Amino acid sequence: MRDQINAALKDAMKSQDATRTATLRLMLAAMKEREIALRDTDGDAELDDAACMQILTKMIKQREESARIYEEGGRLELAERERAEIEVIRDFLPKPLSAEETEDAVKEVIAELKATSIKDMGKVMGALKERHTGRMDFSKVGAMVKSELA
Repeated sequence: MRDQINAALKDAMKSQDATRTATLRLMLAAMKEREIALRDTDGDAELDDAACMQILTKMIKQREESARIYEEGGRLELAERERAEIEVIRDFLPKPLSAEETEDAVKEVIAELKATSIKDMGKVMGALKERHTGRMDFSKVGAMVKSELA
């Protein structure tokens, strides 16, 4: 994934797309920061694609929150800039599952794990995160799992 981002950064720099260039640099910096933090604890650490997707998903959530706050404060130009960054970041994440696909995935994992009560929620969420990282909003999925297990 990092190679894709580096290649996109070079293309953005050549085409002089300032927003895309700045966002791609932020993405790479966030990944480098995580690697440094892991290196401090584990010795030598290289991020895999799942960890990169996790970082990018977090970046999107941060920008969505910022855009919402900017809109509430009447700073629409800043909200638009945040949304433009979100679009750049989304280019590197897998296509999100639709609501229907998410519901099917939840039901499939529950059936597969033979989950019957709310006590099994952690196992179900863990399996979903393992299979669908970056493809579903787990804050919404948690409520869906809870209602299925109730």
